[in-house]
Amino acid sequence: MARHTATIDWSGKPGEDFAIGHYSRAHDLIFDGGLTVPGSASPSIVRAPWSVEPAADPEEMLIAALSSCHMLTFLDKARHAGFVVASYRDEAEGVMGKVGEGRYAVTKVTLRPHIVFEGRQPTPQELDALHHASHDDCFIANSVKAEVVIAAPVSAS
Repeated sequence: MARHTATIDWSGKPGEDFAIGHYSRAHDLIFDGGLTVPGSASPSIVRAPWSVEPAADPEEMLIAALSSCHMLTFLDKARHAGFVVASYRDEAEGVMGKVGEGRYAVTKVTLRPHIVFEGRQPTPQELDALHHASHDDCFIANSVKAEVVIAAPVSAS
């Protein structure tokens, strides 16, 4: 199977006090294709100024990975089923929850795909089957314990 890599690059800044938690969580995520994305702890976990609101946080990246994987798998399944997808937009949302004493996790991710098809439109049953097959074959969905829900609305003409 393929190997995938990412480099995480962080270093402290002058004047920060690491020992008491006063240090920036800003870092870079460098992907194997060369793309660098600014990362940070979530501001809901680490308050500003020690987090960076516009940077991607691990929880957002997990939700984005699930959404992206589902979309890519869905596009392939739809193509093989004879449908033409004109556009796909997902407004995915993840929820954190307690999973044990002092332990938290992303416990639920809701995908809300808005899909526009050209030509023949799938029936509600065909669309549901495409989403189920996409979820079953999504590498990322198969890698997480969180509940993944595909919520309406799931299509638009």
